[in-house]
Amino acid sequence: MPRIQFQPAASYPFATELQIYASHINEGGHLDNVQLLSLVAEARTRFFASLGYSVLDVEGHAFFVGDQAVQYKSEGFHGQTLRIEMAADDFSPKGLDLVYRVTEAQSGREVALGKIGLVCVDLGSRKPSPIPEAFMRQLGVDRT
Repeated sequence: MPRIQFQPAASYPFATELQIYASHINEGGHLDNVQLLSLVAEARTRFFASLGYSVLDVEGHAFFVGDQAVQYKSEGFHGQTLRIEMAADDFSPKGLDLVYRVTEAQSGREVALGKIGLVCVDLGSRKPSPIPEAFMRQLGVDRT
């Protein structure tokens, strides 16, 4: 099976920092792969908040995870601070990708690269729906 390979985005307009706690460490003594996804989910929540939204209320719509993939680059350890950078990318009428880069904040060492495929869902019908134009403007995307 071919390995998942990502290239860093040209720029990441959003960044946040999160600490690795003891509960994030696995039996191998480093950041657990599932816990990394949990930290990235927190960063996604902060990304939406930075735009004035929550993942469950974007102009009456929600954004649910449709898929995600990650390429692990190096280990993370208890007490380190991770910098998680995100950018919206690969827009479709009813979804988008959030691409991200995770680095160890002090050294800048790359820990992971990945993407989260998000589907825009109308909360009333619980069906995929077009991304609200106001949200697209917040992201700096003009679809005209």
